Amino acid sequence: MLRKRLEKMLGKDDGDKIAYISLNQIISNSLQPRHQFNEQGLVDLARSIGLYGLIEPIIVRPYDNKYQIVTGERRFRACYLLGKSQIAAIIREMDDEEALTVSLTENLQHQELNYIEEAETYNVLINGFGLTREELARKTGRSQSAIADKLRLFKLPEYIRRMINPTIVSEKHAQALLKINSSNMQEEVINQIYEKELTVKDTEELVESLSRNNIPAEIKPRNNSQNVSMIIRDTRIFMNTIKETVKRARQTGVDILMIENDDDNKHEIIIQINKEEQKTQALA
Repeated sequence: MLRKRLEKMLGKDDGDKIAYISLNQIISNSLQPRHQFNEQGLVDLARSIGLYGLIEPIIVRPYDNKYQIVTGERRFRACYLLGKSQIAAIIREMDDEEALTVSLTENLQHQELNYIEEAETYNVLINGFGLTREELARKTGRSQSAIADKLRLFKLPEYIRRMINPTIVSEKHAQALLKINSSNMQEEVINQIYEKELTVKDTEELVESLSRNNIPAEIKPRNNSQNVSMIIRDTRIFMNTIKETVKRARQTGVDILMIENDDDNKHEIIIQINKEEQKTQALA
């Protein structure tokens, strides 16, 4: 009865097999789109499975004499927490591309991926497996514009993406960073988001000011009861802007020298640019 109910619920095709598999025979998928698992959420899921049983089996594929998880990583981990020896699973033959696409689609349907994980998975499917955005949109049910918005995040350096905690820094926060070309300034803005608890509007105003003037901006505090504007006085942003400008000048061939002197009272920067005429005379 359970097998027939599962087959009907899951739309099982002729190539699927449902079986109870030992947890020891199941391995995780390195291509799993989801990287973060809330521990309390797993405990709650385990409690639910303990009370009502596993409502939906996981999907696995034969892999290296074992079975690799395609969908259902959380269910697998919850059953492991319960100390279960077996789990109901659909066994399905599929290649890497299909396995990743199925896993991505299931996570999107359950809204279990954060926007960074979603973007990374799109990137793998497009650049790793050669799918077009049109094909990806058709397979996942997402619009091409939504996929394009996520992929834009890959314009951020990898270490900047790794700094982003999606539970604190929203996708709109992250998109605002794309207006800044300097990775040092992007890093400082992220730090300000964490330290000052900047809203998306605060962040956009800060980014706009930095991209326009390359100096710190005055922004309104989150607490409206305060009458004094909160000014970002952290000189690191200004210092990094100068260093980035000098670096770019050198890359374009400008003979430029920057000297820094730091003491307890001040930070002094001396920038020396050698004129081409003087260089020519010296060579003569």
